[in-house]
Amino acid sequence: MTSIELSYAHRLTPRLAILAVGLFVVATNAFVIAGLLPSIASSFRVSADQVSYSISYYAIVVAVAAPAISILLPRLSRTTLMATGTALVAVGTVIAAAAPGLEVFTAGRLVAAFGGAALVPAATAAAAALAPVERRGRAIAFVAVGFTAASAFGAPLGTALATAGGWRLPLFALAGLAVLVSIAIVFFVRGVPVGHAVSVRRRFATLADPRILLTLAAALLVFCGFNAVYIFSSAVTSQATGDTGSLLALLLLVFGVSGVIGNVLAGRLVDRFGSRIMTAAALLLQLAALAALPVVAGSLVGTAVLFALWGASANASTLPLQHRLIEIDPATSGIALSWFSTAMYAGIALAPPLGATAVGLGGGELVPEVAAGALLLALVVFQVGWLWRRRPASAPSTGSTPRVAATRI
Repeated sequence: MTSIELSYAHRLTPRLAILAVGLFVVATNAFVIAGLLPSIASSFRVSADQVSYSISYYAIVVAVAAPAISILLPRLSRTTLMATGTALVAVGTVIAAAAPGLEVFTAGRLVAAFGGAALVPAATAAAAALAPVERRGRAIAFVAVGFTAASAFGAPLGTALATAGGWRLPLFALAGLAVLVSIAIVFFVRGVPVGHAVSVRRRFATLADPRILLTLAAALLVFCGFNAVYIFSSAVTSQATGDTGSLLALLLLVFGVSGVIGNVLAGRLVDRFGSRIMTAAALLLQLAALAALPVVAGSLVGTAVLFALWGASANASTLPLQHRLIEIDPATSGIALSWFSTAMYAGIALAPPLGATAVGLGGGELVPEVAAGALLLALVVFQVGWLWRRRPASAPSTGSTPRVAATRI
């Protein structure tokens, strides 16, 4: 690497690190609620199910607001957008942390959701725009580490902090970190190129391809199944942990660290075996792990082993789904991936009612079984999308009756 390249890398890395920490704050803010559900419910004298619906509202706002912001504010400075988004995360998190009741807590979560909707897509796009073409993939991966680190370390650490100082402490800590990130963005993440605006018509035209629509539907089901178990992990692991917060934090740490490993391995395995095999393998491993959780419900060691398998396979399943969207039509992959974010948050929004219904019908042990059903349906939908044959725009003219060639990506 030349001295010029080294100098550029030295300037780029700190800016990417700031964006990665911003994504860490947003993701931890979402994930940490899973470990805090019992404490928040007890504090507000409501059920854990009622608190869990704040996650649905949060996800719905992000799913709707993220594309709306990109459509309505295409030329706004990325620095201003990201700094404002992070500031909103801080404000909303403070409101939630100081809330006297569930209504104010939910309102704070919604304010934070608007901030996350502004920050996350802009930060991902900024990472690609700031890096040279040959380093864009690594730049995006660097920033995305913030999300992975949130499940690996943010949520377990937040759960441990709540055990030591109450559920409000980790939220106030996240708000403080968000303030620091917002200030850092203003001073250090400047001059981010603004991309071309994409019309609403073009965004929706991408969904006309059934292969893309079915892949997005599979992604929605995957995130719904995964989050149903993660959000209600305290109920799912109640027998193994004895309702001890520190043991739940340990299990979430096992899940998160295994998820990092699964995420790293997924890239190499997709390149070698393709998205179809990798998606099927990851979903089948998740199915096996979740189906076995009720069998070992009373064993902390057994639950930890299954959480490790579940964490690795759950994190390994998202990359091949994204890879599939890129394979279908590389020219419109950016738009397809923006819809992937919407599908992801729609799945998160559906997870609390799914998990709450399972808990109401059969307790925590039923949650992983219901989630496994969602994953099985996701596997079927994905395979149907893969097998879908798309008719070419025009068939070649021949002397005989034209035969429509089938193509499949």
